[in-house]
Amino acid sequence: MACFFRRQIAVKLAKTLQQPEEVFVPALTAVPIFKKQQQSTDFRLSLGPLRICGILPPSGDIQLQTEDLAAQLKPDSVVEDVSAGHGVINFAVNRRLLAEKLLEPFGKGEGDQFGLNSQLFSSLRRGTTLVEYSSPNIAKKFHAGHLRSTIIGNFIANLKEALGNDVIRMNYLGDWGMQFGLLGAGFSRFGCIEKLKQNPLQHLFEVYVQANKEAEHNEDMKEAARDFFRQLEQHESGAVSLWQQFREITVKEYQQVYKRLGVHFDVYGGESFHQDQAQEVLQELRRQGLLKVSEKGTGVIDLSPDGDMTNVCTILRSDGTTLYITRDIAAAINRKEKHRFDEMIYVTDKSQENHFNQLFQILLIMGHSWAGNCRHVPFGLVQGMKTRTGDVVFLEDVLDEARARMLHNMNQSNNTKELENPEDTAEKVGISALIVQDFKGPLQSDYKFDWDRMLQAQGDTGVFLQYTHARLCSLMQRNKGVEEATFNPSLLREQTSIIILQHLLRYDEVLYQSANDLQPKHLVNFLLKLCHFISSAHRELPVKGSPQDVAQARLRLFSGARSVLANGMRILGIAPVSKM
Repeated sequence: MACFFRRQIAVKLAKTLQQPEEVFVPALTAVPIFKKQQQSTDFRLSLGPLRICGILPPSGDIQLQTEDLAAQLKPDSVVEDVSAGHGVINFAVNRRLLAEKLLEPFGKGEGDQFGLNSQLFSSLRRGTTLVEYSSPNIAKKFHAGHLRSTIIGNFIANLKEALGNDVIRMNYLGDWGMQFGLLGAGFSRFGCIEKLKQNPLQHLFEVYVQANKEAEHNEDMKEAARDFFRQLEQHESGAVSLWQQFREITVKEYQQVYKRLGVHFDVYGGESFHQDQAQEVLQELRRQGLLKVSEKGTGVIDLSPDGDMTNVCTILRSDGTTLYITRDIAAAINRKEKHRFDEMIYVTDKSQENHFNQLFQILLIMGHSWAGNCRHVPFGLVQGMKTRTGDVVFLEDVLDEARARMLHNMNQSNNTKELENPEDTAEKVGISALIVQDFKGPLQSDYKFDWDRMLQAQGDTGVFLQYTHARLCSLMQRNKGVEEATFNPSLLREQTSIIILQHLLRYDEVLYQSANDLQPKHLVNFLLKLCHFISSAHRELPVKGSPQDVAQARLRLFSGARSVLANGMRILGIAPVSKM
């Protein structure tokens, strides 16, 4: 694997420069491969960072330094060539050894661990990671706007788990606050038990819309909403019973959507769990002298650097009821006590960046130093996500339409295989298309949703990933038994083979990069490029009709590529299909 070569080059550098091997491992990068470009270099060492950290003299001509160091590093049985570039040293490894070491795990049935035991990961935080994501509001249908939080959070949880962390997947439901005052008051006026039984979330959504509209011009409605929420905060049985009914209905419906997405949670939390703890937080803030009263009678915390109240955060309404952030402070403290996490990650849209900045600030000034290990992953908006039926987009409608469109495309294609369950395949491929379209760019960017581009079989789409995986599965199936022959790595000498092997060298680096910035784009783009290389290899490296030892070597290459593709797809939250 890549770590074998990285270590061998690091040993060579350590002996020459009289430094520990470990300092060179993260400085060595596998060289990115570009389509149709022959690449003789496999690894690269940049001298700039070595000068900055004092391993090399920081002054003097960097080019002379590069050429001098390259001249001292002699080729051997692993590293065939060492050359100086512009401020970098290039290393080319033995081609037979490249194929042997990279494809070795797949012959031993250890393909699932490929790239996951890299020394690059030694600098990453390990332990327990709590990821809070999805977090829709109860009593509302799952809106397509929550799709991004759900799939991004699922990716982060999958990645952290793959890299050896204990992961707690938490869905923190919006199940408290003034909106439930509005819904509770609205249900007493506009609600219908029969409709609630027939189509629960649709009816609650209609009630909420109606109540909201009424409150815009009716002061009595606003007062009724405030009164219902006060009843909830004071645990009055009638209000609590109705609220519980709304919550149970919602969670049950959401779980059906999560099942379709292949998403699961370890914990279903909610703001309501922390209402009493929020009161304890207020007491603690008073005890520390941090809770101030504003001119409007609200409870605030001064976050201004000079303590002059120019930047305050409101955590208590003038009527004594708590706010979202009050309950978030209580929730964070409770989670640390209960789950003993080493890091906590919140996944929400970028409009909440200020909220989380304030949350982490407040926790720190309260004396909770662990808040330094809390992180917000923001994301942009999806523009133009509409179904054929209208503007209000519920996620179920989007999933249904993705499945229907994909099924139509599959039926129109001449390449589609006979499938036992075409609807299930169309569902999985449609969801893959949604995820890949979402993950291709930076998470903070807004992006335009495009049904036609998303579902194309050619080009950089989730459909292309699935098609490539299914094609590789078919190839393995047709050549059962061939791979059992003795593997001869020296037979993989064509440039097309070498390009795939060189690309696989980068897999651990891509995971490392993703783990640092929590952006799925690195992995998505790596897998898409892998699929393009595989597509060329299908044409240029036939298995059928080749001598058995050549066929076996090529099959091992395709088997390794398929395994890495499937592993990467699963981290992204995509279920690979074997036929389509």
